[in-house]
Amino acid sequence: MAVPGLGLLLAFHYLPLLGNLIAFQEYLPFVPMGRSAWVGLDNFAVIFNGDAEFLNALKNTVLITLVQVVFVLPAPIALALLLNSLLSERIKRVVQSVLYLPHFLSWVIVIAIFQQILGGSGLINNVLRSQGIETIDFLGNPDSFIALLTSQVIWKDTGWGTILFLAALTQIDPGLYEAARVDGASRLRQLWHVTVPGIRGLIILLLILRLGDSLTVGFEQIILQQNLVGRPASEVLDTYVYNNGVLAGQWGVSAAVGLVKGLVAVVLVIGANKIAHVFGEAGVYRKS
Repeated sequence: MAVPGLGLLLAFHYLPLLGNLIAFQEYLPFVPMGRSAWVGLDNFAVIFNGDAEFLNALKNTVLITLVQVVFVLPAPIALALLLNSLLSERIKRVVQSVLYLPHFLSWVIVIAIFQQILGGSGLINNVLRSQGIETIDFLGNPDSFIALLTSQVIWKDTGWGTILFLAALTQIDPGLYEAARVDGASRLRQLWHVTVPGIRGLIILLLILRLGDSLTVGFEQIILQQNLVGRPASEVLDTYVYNNGVLAGQWGVSAAVGLVKGLVAVVLVIGANKIAHVFGEAGVYRKS
């Protein structure tokens, strides 16, 4: 049963790793990869020599990552705790089903929905226009672009993210809550001293995995809206690779940026996992 999954993993994740050789070549798509001229570390000069466009993409990537770690990661935790507090299982199932739905929508549909609501001819601006109030440029404002991205991610994926936390909450021994109530603990103190420690390992695990994806921030979501706000405000490392590799033909430079991004992600995951071990948590993998 595992063979199809392993085949897909091998074909689409491990075999493409051989393409990292492009980072050390002056690669041309119509020339076999083995025959392209080798240029050593020349393609990495854009990273280490401080190319302005690359540095801007790096800055935007880091800012988006920090904002999303602060606001996106806690959202499913809070929602799972809220759902877990519902006494009616029937209501809980209905609410969960509704909240899961946005996850199954493609980013094309999600962006279209936001445009219908927040766009220049969208619902909110039409209401403002009918009241004689100046319209607001929600989607094309570079200053609020990160907030827009974060709100879209929260709306789309928070419901789906609650699945793991709800499963973890069911594993907490109900006797711990009963003992806490006997000791006079309020609902808030039960939450802090019983619930949070019960899901702390999962929170740390997801945080470590999020660090591994810290330099990957929604390529499809951003590229669909890049024309509205312009590249200076929306360029991230993934769109930089696409714009300079696929569109501009700088295949070697783009591959170099992608390779360095992957190496940084590995270092972050290993480092964060070792810190988790120091504090007694299992992390992604247990200490041997």
